[in-house]
Amino acid sequence: MYIDAESRYGLIKMSKRMIAKIAAFAAMDSYGLVGLAKKHCGLVELLKREQGSKGVRITQDGDGIIIDLFVIFEFGVKLQTVAENVVEKVRYNVELATDIKVKKINIYVESVRV
Repeated sequence: MYIDAESRYGLIKMSKRMIAKIAAFAAMDSYGLVGLAKKHCGLVELLKREQGSKGVRITQDGDGIIIDLFVIFEFGVKLQTVAENVVEKVRYNVELATDIKVKKINIYVESVRV
């Protein structure tokens, strides 16, 4: 459950949950995004801000990470534009905080809120 990162001082182990929280907070500050989602028994649950990391999956890929975001968008927004903004915001915040390269961010739209 840890991501390994090399620094000039040695090996740093960062928990996937911590990285997921950084990604969740960055995503939830984006315009057009209602929040992050979790599927449970086929139903989509809107997660509260404190639980946002449950709507994020982090996978290590060589020297970087892949982030999967499960989101709920606001009705009436241009999904592609909002998704691009979320990707850029999450990438910037995660790389700034952890110094780990984000190779890819996948966005899964679970629902649209009216």
